[in-house]
Amino acid sequence: MNQTADNLRNMRINTGETLFDVSCKSPVLLVFLRHFGCTFCREAMADLSKRRAAIEGSGTQLVFVHMADNETAERYFNRYDLSGVHHVSDPNCDYYIKFGLTKGNFNQLFGLQSWMRGFSAGVIKGHGIGAQLGDGFQMPGVFVLQDGKIIEQFIHKLSSDRPDYEKLVKCCGVSVDG
Repeated sequence: MNQTADNLRNMRINTGETLFDVSCKSPVLLVFLRHFGCTFCREAMADLSKRRAAIEGSGTQLVFVHMADNETAERYFNRYDLSGVHHVSDPNCDYYIKFGLTKGNFNQLFGLQSWMRGFSAGVIKGHGIGAQLGDGFQMPGVFVLQDGKIIEQFIHKLSSDRPDYEKLVKCCGVSVDG
């Protein structure tokens, strides 16, 4: 049995179902978020909110991993029109670590490129910043799961990286037109 399958069997989404079981029913876009106060976390939720219907319409299940309690997370998801989305609470970042997501260094978190993108996303596009709700050094990542396996991934090199979610989902052979 592979390590990924073991991790997915231990991860329970907010409905109580294991992520392994969910991934055996349909592809899963598993999005590990930064803390909810982070501009880039808010931008990611806004991006995914806009693409949610197309992603889910393709047969892919959207699941978030976050560092807050479920009640706090649901308030943020509702704010970004992501109500009812499946999610996993991981306040100790155990699953982040098991998926190989590391703590960011100074350049990854506060380098010039991140500052410039942060100003654009936070001030110009209005995503703002908020209280740190989780580990402010934790880097995010995105994985596409199918049948208990990782079939595609995007590991952030900078906190400001912006994944192409549609391209990731298309690896599963499903259409994400919308």
